[in-house]
Amino acid sequence: MTEEIEYEQLDRTAAPANGGAVALDRVGDIPMQLSVELGRTQATVSEVLTLAPGAVVTLDTLAGEEVDLLANGTAIARGEVVVVGDKLGLRVKEIVEVESDALAAQEQTAQTAPDGPPGGADAEAEQSLAA
Repeated sequence: MTEEIEYEQLDRTAAPANGGAVALDRVGDIPMQLSVELGRTQATVSEVLTLAPGAVVTLDTLAGEEVDLLANGTAIARGEVVVVGDKLGLRVKEIVEVESDALAAQEQTAQTAPDGPPGGADAEAEQSLAA
């Protein structure tokens, strides 16, 4: 037996209930994965299969060019690679602004998501097969 559950749509434009103040201290301890993307390249399967210790993979980023700092896979800043003792670091040069088009697309996707349980009809079918 399957029960339909209705979820309330969040209003991303609504002001916080506490009069507009955002309580960032509530999320300050949430861990985030930070990574630096040095560059990218394309290779064929046969090229990847021939990689061996000592091989050099050339990236599309020029030496000295700024690189991206990613938080959970999303670019949040750009900067230059620096050496800090015996480790690499990143000197932040600019904070990446959230693109309004990307944010609008995310909101549009959330509004046009199909009704029904998470996972859609496939999840329902898997659930009924398991029963």
